[in-house]
Amino acid sequence: MTQQTQPRVRIFVPRDSAAVSVGADEVAGALQRAADDAGVAIDLIRTGSRGMLWLEPLVEVDTGDGRVGYGPVTPGDVPSLLAGGLLDGGEHPLRLGKVDELPWLARQNRVTFARVGVVDPLDPDDYVRHGGLAGLRAALELSPADVVTEVTDSGLRGRGGAGFPAGIKWKTVLDTPGELKFICCNADEGDSGTFADRMLMEGDPFLLIEGMTIAAHAVGATEGYLYIRSEYPDAIATMRAAIGVARDRGWLGDSVLGTPLAFDLHIRVGAGAYICGEETSMLDSLEGKRGMVRAKPPIPAIEGLFGRPTVVNNVLTLATVPVVLADGAKAYQELGVERSRGTQVFQLAGNIKRGGIVETAFGVTLRELIEDYGGGTRSGRPVRTAQVGGPLGAYLPPDQFDLPMDYEAFAAAGAMVGHGGIVVFDDTVDMAAQARFAMEFCAIESCGKCTPCRVGSVRGVEVIDKIVAGERRDENLALLDDLCDLMTEGSLCAMGGLTPLPVRSALTHFADDFLGEAAAASTEGTA
Repeated sequence: MTQQTQPRVRIFVPRDSAAVSVGADEVAGALQRAADDAGVAIDLIRTGSRGMLWLEPLVEVDTGDGRVGYGPVTPGDVPSLLAGGLLDGGEHPLRLGKVDELPWLARQNRVTFARVGVVDPLDPDDYVRHGGLAGLRAALELSPADVVTEVTDSGLRGRGGAGFPAGIKWKTVLDTPGELKFICCNADEGDSGTFADRMLMEGDPFLLIEGMTIAAHAVGATEGYLYIRSEYPDAIATMRAAIGVARDRGWLGDSVLGTPLAFDLHIRVGAGAYICGEETSMLDSLEGKRGMVRAKPPIPAIEGLFGRPTVVNNVLTLATVPVVLADGAKAYQELGVERSRGTQVFQLAGNIKRGGIVETAFGVTLRELIEDYGGGTRSGRPVRTAQVGGPLGAYLPPDQFDLPMDYEAFAAAGAMVGHGGIVVFDDTVDMAAQARFAMEFCAIESCGKCTPCRVGSVRGVEVIDKIVAGERRDENLALLDDLCDLMTEGSLCAMGGLTPLPVRSALTHFADDFLGEAAAASTEGTA
């Protein structure tokens, strides 16, 4: 007579930094102890986050008919969850239903983030079971030029903010002579309200490795560098572990997947300078120098790291490449609008009820993202503005929230999509203070190489203070306008060149905030 063993129940708890910060490790520990005490065999799998940050820690159980979610869970909830039938997806006040069918998640276009929150980030077999390596295998069947053509035809543009076509950059590196070429991934995600790079590295690190390896095959590179900001210790640890697994599996090394392709990958940790998010400053930092902007030309695609032809893309760009190669350029191009093809990973932050990751095709409106996905403000007060594109992005008022999220539409409105970060503010925000912060931020983070940025930002803080104080208001407004022109046109890079964007948008849409208390009181008295 054979003894039948009870099937093991698979329970998923995120190991993402955001989830850990609100107690995911403690919840996982409580689940394991409670299961052990009850004599129940479970497989506790630590995943990335699904991106529904208001529900973290999110616990999922595999019922055999889909994964059922519960959240947000605290360690104190664990006894009642187990008693209430967690192991078979039973009812409980925290039960959310099948996670894949939750409307917030189901209506997204999860392309780059398809595996994040689903797989064990450091299990290579799990990665392959969920479609991993399909893009690399397809790429290795093509010539480098054909891979570049596929990326170009897909319409994939750089997700770091500038939106430059990835295929054109790759073709430049491919066509530039040189025996030594590099792939550099910019993971110095320093913009306020952005966290997609971190979540992808922590939740699906093999995808980024695969994308960088495809890029190496496409342009003839043999070495790659992943530049990660020091503020991301968990992402650094996860990527280091994933690179080690990839080497052991033959996904990196002298013969990638048994082919003649030789490519290896190294991690370098930044020291916390925002300016190193700019590609040439990052290259200087990689070379062991102080991160300072380089004048262009030459561009990095021709003379990049150590003077060699170099592909510089950000995390989301490189992580999207495997999908393009696996499914074909046409499938990716069918998503999006006009010249903004495919999907963007939008990050909802600030005073927002439902913050997190929304990946959807370009063309979704800002209003849909803030009101439908985000649920409005967490405070319950009216939304007054949203800053899109990081600390150097424009502040947009609600009457512009129907703008479609695509590069050209935002540029025409004097704004930018940037890295997809959206920071929401309610009606208590002081927009003069926000404008001042933009100039102050630039003054602190400037590399100091060019005068318009280094000095202009300091003068900008002083002039805004004078305007708010009511000191020669008209003259100083004109001076601020001239200063913004000078910074936009004269700065070496986007640090100084974009700082006027939030300042001018605040002045344009929220001029009353610059009157100062005395002037505002005088205006109210005469109304």
